[in-house]
Amino acid sequence: MKAEKCKGFKDLTPDDMRAFRLVEDTFRDCCLGWGYDEIRTPTLEYLYLFTSVGTLTPNMLEKVYSFLDWDGWSGERVVLKPDGTIPTARYYINNNISGLARLFYVTNLFMFEETGKKSREKWQCGAELVGVNNALADIELLSLSVDVIRQLGLSDIKIKLSHAGLIKALLDGLELSTEEKMGIFTRILEGDSAALDILKMDKPETAEILNLLLGLKGKSSGFLKNIKALSEKNLANISESLDNFICIVEKLEKLGIDYRIDLASGKGFEYYTGLIFHLLIGQTVIGGGGRYDALIPQMGGQTTPAAGFAFYIDQLMKLIEPESLAELDSNKILVSIAADEMEEGFNLAEILRDFGYIVVLQLEDENKTDCGWLLEIANEAQKFILTDSGSGDITKTDDVCDILKLLGCVEDVA
Repeated sequence: MKAEKCKGFKDLTPDDMRAFRLVEDTFRDCCLGWGYDEIRTPTLEYLYLFTSVGTLTPNMLEKVYSFLDWDGWSGERVVLKPDGTIPTARYYINNNISGLARLFYVTNLFMFEETGKKSREKWQCGAELVGVNNALADIELLSLSVDVIRQLGLSDIKIKLSHAGLIKALLDGLELSTEEKMGIFTRILEGDSAALDILKMDKPETAEILNLLLGLKGKSSGFLKNIKALSEKNLANISESLDNFICIVEKLEKLGIDYRIDLASGKGFEYYTGLIFHLLIGQTVIGGGGRYDALIPQMGGQTTPAAGFAFYIDQLMKLIEPESLAELDSNKILVSIAADEMEEGFNLAEILRDFGYIVVLQLEDENKTDCGWLLEIANEAQKFILTDSGSGDITKTDDVCDILKLLGCVEDVA
Protein backbone atom coordinates (compact mmCIF):
# COMPACT_ATOMS: atom_id res chain seq x y z
CA MET A 1 0.00 0.00 0.00
CA LYS A 2 1.34 3.44 -0.96
CA ALA A 3 1.21 6.32 1.51
CA GLU A 4 -0.22 8.97 -0.81
CA LYS A 5 -2.12 12.17 -0.18
CA CYS A 6 -5.42 12.87 -1.93
CA LYS A 7 -5.23 14.45 -5.37
CA GLY A 8 -5.73 18.20 -5.31
CA PHE A 9 -4.54 18.54 -1.73
CA LYS A 10 -1.09 19.47 -0.45
CA ASP A 11 0.99 19.23 2.68
CA LEU A 12 2.28 22.52 4.07
CA THR A 13 5.98 22.26 4.90
CA PRO A 14 7.60 24.09 7.85
CA ASP A 15 8.68 26.83 5.40
CA ASP A 16 5.13 27.00 4.03
CA MET A 17 3.75 27.30 7.54
CA ARG A 18 6.10 30.15 8.40
CA ALA A 19 4.77 32.06 5.39
CA PHE A 20 1.19 31.03 6.26
CA ARG A 21 1.53 32.27 9.85
CA LEU A 22 3.07 35.55 8.70
CA VAL A 23 0.07 36.21 6.45
CA GLU A 24 -2.42 35.03 9.08
CA ASP A 25 -0.86 37.00 11.95
CA THR A 26 -0.52 40.17 9.87
CA PHE A 27 -4.14 39.91 8.74
CA ARG A 28 -5.35 39.24 12.30
CA ASP A 29 -3.36 42.15 13.77
CA CYS A 30 -4.70 44.54 11.13
CA CYS A 31 -8.30 43.43 11.63
CA LEU A 32 -8.06 43.77 15.40
CA GLY A 33 -6.51 47.19 14.91
CA TRP A 34 -9.52 48.25 12.84
CA GLY A 35 -11.99 47.00 15.49
CA TYR A 36 -13.00 43.66 13.93
CA ASP A 37 -13.79 40.54 16.01
CA GLU A 38 -12.65 37.05 15.03
CA ILE A 39 -15.07 34.18 14.48
CA ARG A 40 -14.70 30.62 13.19
CA THR A 41 -17.49 28.77 11.41
CA PRO A 42 -17.80 24.97 10.95
CA THR A 43 -16.22 23.09 8.06
CA LEU A 44 -19.60 21.49 7.28
CA GLU A 45 -22.61 23.62 6.40
CA TYR A 46 -26.04 22.71 5.04
CA LEU A 47 -26.23 22.67 1.26
CA TYR A 48 -29.42 24.73 1.11
CA LEU A 49 -27.52 27.79 2.39
CA PHE A 50 -25.58 27.78 -0.87
CA THR A 51 -28.49 27.00 -3.22
CA SER A 52 -30.61 29.99 -2.18
CA VAL A 53 -31.35 32.41 -5.00
CA GLY A 54 -28.46 34.81 -5.45
CA THR A 55 -25.81 32.93 -3.47
CA LEU A 56 -23.39 30.79 -5.50
CA THR A 57 -23.42 30.55 -9.28
CA PRO A 58 -24.56 27.25 -10.86
CA ASN A 59 -21.00 26.69 -12.07
CA MET A 60 -19.69 26.88 -8.50
CA LEU A 61 -22.48 24.70 -7.09
CA GLU A 62 -21.51 21.93 -9.51
CA LYS A 63 -18.10 21.77 -7.83
CA VAL A 64 -19.00 21.60 -4.13
CA TYR A 65 -18.27 18.51 -2.06
CA SER A 66 -21.78 17.45 -1.04
CA PHE A 67 -23.03 14.36 0.81
CA LEU A 68 -25.92 13.20 3.00
CA ASP A 69 -25.45 13.71 6.73
CA TRP A 70 -27.45 10.64 7.79
CA ASP A 71 -29.62 10.87 10.90
CA GLY A 72 -31.86 7.85 11.38
CA TRP A 73 -34.36 7.71 8.51
CA SER A 74 -33.88 11.30 7.50
CA GLY A 75 -30.93 13.56 6.84
CA GLU A 76 -29.81 16.84 5.43
CA ARG A 77 -27.39 17.24 2.56
CA VAL A 78 -24.27 19.06 3.71
CA VAL A 79 -21.20 20.50 1.99
CA LEU A 80 -17.58 21.13 2.80
CA LYS A 81 -17.90 24.91 2.77
CA PRO A 82 -16.86 26.45 -0.57
CA ASP A 83 -17.20 30.07 0.56
CA GLY A 84 -16.48 32.12 3.68
CA THR A 85 -19.08 34.88 3.37
CA ILE A 86 -22.24 32.73 3.39
CA PRO A 87 -21.30 30.93 6.67
CA THR A 88 -20.58 34.35 8.22
CA ALA A 89 -24.03 35.56 7.13
CA ARG A 90 -25.52 32.40 8.63
CA TYR A 91 -23.60 33.08 11.88
CA TYR A 92 -25.02 36.63 11.97
CA ILE A 93 -28.58 35.33 11.55
CA ASN A 94 -28.23 32.37 13.95
CA ASN A 95 -26.88 34.52 16.76
CA ASN A 96 -29.63 37.12 16.43
CA ILE A 97 -27.11 39.90 15.92
CA SER A 98 -28.66 43.22 15.00
CA GLY A 99 -27.03 46.36 13.76
CA LEU A 100 -23.37 46.87 13.03
CA ALA A 101 -20.94 43.95 13.27
CA ARG A 102 -17.30 43.82 12.17
CA LEU A 103 -16.22 40.19 11.81
CA PHE A 104 -13.17 38.39 10.43
CA TYR A 105 -12.08 34.79 9.96
CA VAL A 106 -9.33 32.50 8.70
CA THR A 107 -10.59 29.28 7.13
CA ASN A 108 -10.06 26.58 4.53
CA LEU A 109 -12.51 26.16 1.66
CA PHE A 110 -13.17 23.19 -0.62
CA MET A 111 -14.05 23.04 -4.30
CA PHE A 112 -13.91 19.97 -6.53
CA GLU A 113 -11.57 20.11 -9.54
CA GLU A 114 -11.91 17.25 -12.04
CA THR A 115 -8.26 16.53 -12.82
CA GLY A 116 -6.96 16.70 -9.26
CA LYS A 117 -3.98 18.64 -10.60
CA LYS A 118 -5.26 21.95 -9.26
CA SER A 119 -5.92 22.73 -5.61
CA ARG A 120 -9.18 21.43 -4.16
CA GLU A 121 -8.51 22.98 -0.75
CA LYS A 122 -7.86 26.70 -0.48
CA TRP A 123 -7.20 28.96 2.47
CA GLN A 124 -8.74 32.38 2.93
CA CYS A 125 -8.72 35.16 5.47
CA GLY A 126 -11.74 37.42 5.20
CA ALA A 127 -13.45 40.40 6.82
CA GLU A 128 -17.16 41.23 6.75
CA LEU A 129 -18.76 44.58 7.68
CA VAL A 130 -22.44 43.90 8.38
CA GLY A 131 -25.29 46.28 9.16
CA VAL A 132 -24.40 49.43 7.26
CA ASN A 133 -24.70 50.54 3.64
CA ASN A 134 -22.79 53.64 2.68
CA ALA A 135 -19.72 54.52 0.65
CA LEU A 136 -17.65 55.01 3.81
CA ALA A 137 -18.15 51.34 4.75
CA ASP A 138 -16.90 50.22 1.32
CA ILE A 139 -13.92 52.58 1.66
CA GLU A 140 -13.16 51.12 5.11
CA LEU A 141 -12.95 47.60 3.69
CA LEU A 142 -10.79 48.71 0.78
CA SER A 143 -8.48 50.64 3.13
CA LEU A 144 -8.22 47.67 5.50
CA SER A 145 -7.25 45.38 2.62
CA VAL A 146 -4.57 47.83 1.46
CA ASP A 147 -3.28 48.10 5.04
CA VAL A 148 -2.81 44.32 5.22
CA ILE A 149 -0.89 44.25 1.93
CA ARG A 150 1.39 47.07 3.03
CA GLN A 151 2.01 45.51 6.44
CA LEU A 152 3.14 42.36 4.62
CA GLY A 153 5.76 44.50 2.87
CA LEU A 154 4.26 43.94 -0.59
CA SER A 155 4.17 46.62 -3.26
CA ASP A 156 2.78 47.06 -6.79
CA ILE A 157 -0.77 46.95 -5.38
CA LYS A 158 -3.54 47.18 -7.95
CA ILE A 159 -7.27 47.58 -7.28
CA LYS A 160 -9.82 46.83 -9.99
CA LEU A 161 -13.33 48.18 -9.43
CA SER A 162 -16.65 46.99 -10.82
CA HIS A 163 -20.24 47.61 -9.71
CA ALA A 164 -22.86 44.86 -9.75
CA GLY A 165 -25.69 47.27 -8.89
CA LEU A 166 -24.94 49.40 -11.93
CA ILE A 167 -24.97 46.45 -14.34
CA LYS A 168 -28.10 44.94 -12.76
CA ALA A 169 -29.91 48.30 -12.92
CA LEU A 170 -29.22 48.46 -16.67
CA LEU A 171 -30.47 44.92 -17.17
CA ASP A 172 -33.59 45.42 -15.01
CA GLY A 173 -35.07 47.64 -17.71
CA LEU A 174 -35.10 44.78 -20.20
CA GLU A 175 -37.93 42.39 -20.83
CA LEU A 176 -35.94 39.32 -19.87
CA SER A 177 -36.50 36.51 -17.40
CA THR A 178 -34.50 36.41 -14.18
CA GLU A 179 -32.42 33.54 -15.54
CA GLU A 180 -31.66 35.41 -18.77
CA LYS A 181 -30.64 38.56 -16.90
CA MET A 182 -28.38 36.60 -14.53
CA GLY A 183 -26.82 34.84 -17.50
CA ILE A 184 -26.02 38.16 -19.22
CA PHE A 185 -24.85 39.63 -15.90
CA THR A 186 -22.39 36.79 -15.37
CA ARG A 187 -21.11 36.97 -18.96
CA ILE A 188 -20.56 40.74 -18.70
CA LEU A 189 -18.56 40.33 -15.48
CA GLU A 190 -16.46 37.72 -17.23
CA GLY A 191 -15.70 40.16 -20.05
CA ASP A 192 -17.84 38.48 -22.72
CA SER A 193 -18.70 41.34 -25.10
CA ALA A 194 -21.04 39.08 -27.10
CA ALA A 195 -23.42 39.24 -24.14
CA LEU A 196 -24.44 42.69 -25.37
CA ASP A 197 -25.63 41.41 -28.74
CA ILE A 198 -29.07 40.62 -27.34
CA LEU A 199 -29.43 44.28 -26.31
CA LYS A 200 -28.33 46.03 -29.47
CA MET A 201 -31.56 45.40 -31.40
CA ASP A 202 -34.22 46.06 -28.77
CA LYS A 203 -32.43 48.44 -26.38
CA PRO A 204 -29.67 50.23 -28.27
CA GLU A 205 -29.39 53.00 -25.64
CA THR A 206 -28.75 50.40 -22.90
CA ALA A 207 -26.16 48.64 -25.06
CA GLU A 208 -24.47 51.98 -25.76
CA ILE A 209 -24.14 52.83 -22.05
CA LEU A 210 -22.90 49.33 -21.26
CA ASN A 211 -20.33 49.60 -24.03
CA LEU A 212 -19.14 52.91 -22.57
CA LEU A 213 -18.95 51.43 -19.07
CA LEU A 214 -17.10 48.35 -20.24
CA GLY A 215 -14.66 50.62 -22.03
CA LEU A 216 -13.71 52.49 -18.84
CA LYS A 217 -10.29 51.02 -18.19
CA GLY A 218 -8.45 52.94 -15.50
CA LYS A 219 -10.50 56.12 -15.91
CA SER A 220 -11.40 58.59 -13.15
CA SER A 221 -14.69 59.64 -11.53
CA GLY A 222 -14.98 62.36 -14.21
CA PHE A 223 -15.72 59.78 -16.89
CA LEU A 224 -18.44 58.23 -14.72
CA LYS A 225 -19.99 61.69 -14.38
CA ASN A 226 -19.97 62.07 -18.17
CA ILE A 227 -21.81 58.76 -18.52
CA LYS A 228 -24.31 59.93 -15.89
CA ALA A 229 -25.03 63.02 -18.00
CA LEU A 230 -25.53 60.87 -21.11
CA SER A 231 -27.89 58.44 -19.35
CA GLU A 232 -30.09 60.84 -17.36
CA LYS A 233 -32.78 61.17 -20.05
CA ASN A 234 -33.25 57.55 -21.10
CA LEU A 235 -31.82 55.50 -18.24
CA ALA A 236 -32.83 57.24 -15.02
CA ASN A 237 -33.02 53.88 -13.21
CA ILE A 238 -29.22 53.61 -13.08
CA SER A 239 -28.80 56.99 -11.38
CA GLU A 240 -28.62 55.66 -7.79
CA SER A 241 -26.02 52.98 -8.55
CA LEU A 242 -23.97 55.36 -10.69
CA ASP A 243 -24.02 58.00 -7.93
CA ASN A 244 -22.81 55.39 -5.45
CA PHE A 245 -19.98 54.34 -7.76
CA ILE A 246 -18.95 57.97 -8.32
CA CYS A 247 -19.02 58.69 -4.58
CA ILE A 248 -16.74 55.71 -3.83
CA VAL A 249 -14.12 56.51 -6.45
CA GLU A 250 -14.07 60.19 -5.45
CA LYS A 251 -13.31 59.19 -1.85
CA LEU A 252 -10.57 56.83 -3.03
CA GLU A 253 -9.02 59.67 -5.01
CA LYS A 254 -9.06 61.93 -1.92
CA LEU A 255 -7.33 59.21 0.13
CA GLY A 256 -4.71 58.71 -2.56
CA ILE A 257 -5.68 55.07 -3.13
CA ASP A 258 -4.97 54.09 -6.71
CA TYR A 259 -7.63 52.16 -8.58
CA ARG A 260 -8.68 51.04 -12.04
CA ILE A 261 -12.31 50.88 -13.19
CA ASP A 262 -12.89 47.60 -15.00
CA LEU A 263 -16.52 46.50 -15.01
CA ALA A 264 -15.62 43.15 -16.57
CA SER A 265 -13.50 42.15 -13.55
CA GLY A 266 -16.17 41.06 -11.09
CA LYS A 267 -16.19 37.34 -11.81
CA GLY A 268 -17.17 35.27 -8.79
CA PHE A 269 -20.47 35.53 -6.94
CA GLU A 270 -24.07 36.23 -7.89
CA TYR A 271 -24.84 37.68 -4.46
CA TYR A 272 -22.98 40.96 -5.08
CA THR A 273 -25.31 43.97 -5.29
CA GLY A 274 -22.97 46.99 -5.30
CA LEU A 275 -19.27 47.70 -5.46
CA ILE A 276 -17.02 44.78 -6.46
CA PHE A 277 -13.25 44.98 -6.13
CA HIS A 278 -10.32 42.74 -6.95
CA LEU A 279 -6.86 43.05 -5.41
CA LEU A 280 -3.73 42.26 -7.39
CA ILE A 281 0.02 42.26 -6.86
CA GLY A 282 1.50 42.57 -10.31
CA GLN A 283 -0.62 40.19 -12.38
CA THR A 284 -1.51 37.88 -9.45
CA VAL A 285 -5.04 38.14 -8.04
CA ILE A 286 -4.62 37.91 -4.27
CA GLY A 287 -8.14 38.72 -3.11
CA GLY A 288 -11.34 40.61 -3.62
CA GLY A 289 -14.75 41.42 -2.27
CA GLY A 290 -17.82 43.55 -2.59
CA ARG A 291 -21.23 44.58 -1.32
CA TYR A 292 -23.98 41.97 -0.86
CA ASP A 293 -26.98 43.77 0.67
CA ALA A 294 -29.52 41.13 -0.43
CA LEU A 295 -27.72 38.02 0.89
CA ILE A 296 -28.81 38.00 4.55
CA PRO A 297 -32.55 38.50 3.82
CA GLN A 298 -32.36 35.86 1.07
CA MET A 299 -31.01 33.45 3.71
CA GLY A 300 -33.94 34.12 6.06
CA GLY A 301 -32.58 37.03 8.05
CA GLN A 302 -33.81 40.58 8.45
CA THR A 303 -33.10 43.18 5.79
CA THR A 304 -29.44 43.82 6.53
CA PRO A 305 -26.83 45.45 4.30
CA ALA A 306 -23.32 44.00 4.28
CA ALA A 307 -20.00 43.98 2.46
CA GLY A 308 -16.74 42.12 2.81
CA PHE A 309 -13.55 40.84 1.21
CA ALA A 310 -11.17 37.91 1.38
CA PHE A 311 -7.48 37.32 0.72
CA TYR A 312 -6.30 34.11 -0.95
CA ILE A 313 -3.63 32.95 1.48
CA ASP A 314 -2.18 30.42 -0.98
CA GLN A 315 -1.41 33.24 -3.43
CA LEU A 316 -0.02 35.60 -0.79
CA MET A 317 2.32 32.91 0.53
CA LYS A 318 4.01 32.71 -2.87
CA LEU A 319 4.79 36.44 -2.73
CA ILE A 320 6.44 36.45 0.70
CA GLU A 321 10.20 36.99 0.42
CA PRO A 322 12.39 34.55 2.41
CA GLU A 323 14.01 37.54 4.15
CA SER A 324 10.64 38.40 5.70
CA LEU A 325 10.51 34.97 7.36
CA ALA A 326 14.01 35.12 8.84
CA GLU A 327 12.79 37.52 11.51
CA LEU A 328 10.52 34.81 12.88
CA ASP A 329 13.57 32.85 14.15
CA SER A 330 15.44 35.70 15.84
CA ASN A 331 14.26 34.56 19.27
CA LYS A 332 15.25 30.94 18.78
CA ILE A 333 17.99 29.45 20.97
CA LEU A 334 19.73 26.12 20.36
CA VAL A 335 20.74 24.64 23.73
CA SER A 336 23.43 21.97 24.06
CA ILE A 337 23.44 20.23 27.46
CA ALA A 338 26.29 18.16 28.85
CA ALA A 339 25.24 14.70 30.03
CA ASP A 340 25.50 15.46 33.76
CA GLU A 341 23.98 18.96 33.49
CA MET A 342 20.53 17.85 32.32
CA GLU A 343 18.57 19.19 35.30
CA GLU A 344 20.14 22.64 35.10
CA GLY A 345 19.74 22.69 31.32
CA PHE A 346 16.04 21.83 31.42
CA ASN A 347 15.40 24.37 34.19
CA LEU A 348 17.14 27.13 32.23
CA ALA A 349 15.28 26.16 29.05
CA GLU A 350 11.97 26.50 30.93
CA ILE A 351 12.97 29.96 32.22
CA LEU A 352 13.89 31.11 28.71
CA ARG A 353 10.58 29.86 27.29
CA ASP A 354 8.76 31.79 30.01
CA PHE A 355 10.53 34.91 28.71
CA GLY A 356 9.21 34.22 25.20
CA TYR A 357 12.21 32.50 23.62
CA ILE A 358 11.94 29.42 21.41
CA VAL A 359 14.29 26.88 22.95
CA VAL A 360 15.44 23.89 20.91
CA LEU A 361 17.37 21.15 22.66
CA GLN A 362 20.29 19.89 20.58
CA LEU A 363 20.02 16.15 19.99
CA GLU A 364 23.12 14.21 18.92
CA ASP A 365 25.01 16.28 16.29
CA GLU A 366 21.97 18.31 15.24
CA ASN A 367 22.98 21.64 13.73
CA LYS A 368 20.18 24.18 13.39
CA THR A 369 21.34 27.13 11.33
CA ASP A 370 18.19 29.19 11.87
CA CYS A 371 18.77 29.84 15.58
CA GLY A 372 19.73 33.34 16.64
CA TRP A 373 21.65 32.06 19.66
CA LEU A 374 23.66 28.97 20.65
CA LEU A 375 23.83 28.16 24.36
CA GLU A 376 26.12 25.43 25.64
CA ILE A 377 25.79 24.16 29.20
CA ALA A 378 29.13 22.44 29.80
CA ASN A 379 30.65 20.49 32.64
CA GLU A 380 33.42 22.99 33.43
CA ALA A 381 34.09 26.10 35.54
CA GLN A 382 32.41 28.55 33.18
CA LYS A 383 29.55 26.26 32.36
CA PHE A 384 27.45 28.68 30.30
CA ILE A 385 28.72 29.53 26.80
CA LEU A 386 26.46 31.85 24.77
CA THR A 387 27.14 32.54 21.09
CA ASP A 388 25.38 35.24 19.05
CA SER A 389 24.86 33.57 15.65
CA GLY A 390 24.66 36.91 13.89
CA SER A 391 27.80 38.62 15.19
CA GLY A 392 29.73 35.54 16.31
CA ASP A 393 30.34 37.09 19.78
CA ILE A 394 30.95 34.48 22.49
CA THR A 395 30.32 34.97 26.22
CA LYS A 396 31.46 32.51 28.89
CA THR A 397 30.20 32.71 32.47
CA ASP A 398 29.34 30.61 35.51
CA ASP A 399 26.39 32.81 36.47
CA VAL A 400 23.02 32.12 34.82
CA CYS A 401 22.00 35.76 35.53
CA ASP A 402 24.66 36.93 33.07
CA ILE A 403 23.00 34.86 30.36
CA LEU A 404 19.57 36.27 31.18
CA LYS A 405 20.96 39.83 31.09
CA LEU A 406 22.63 39.31 27.72
CA LEU A 407 19.40 37.96 26.28
CA GLY A 408 17.44 40.92 27.68
CA CYS A 409 15.38 38.80 30.05
CA VAL A 410 16.38 40.85 33.11
CA GLU A 411 17.83 44.32 33.51
CA ASP A 412 21.50 44.85 34.25
CA VAL A 413 21.44 46.71 37.59
CA ALA A 414 24.70 48.61 38.30
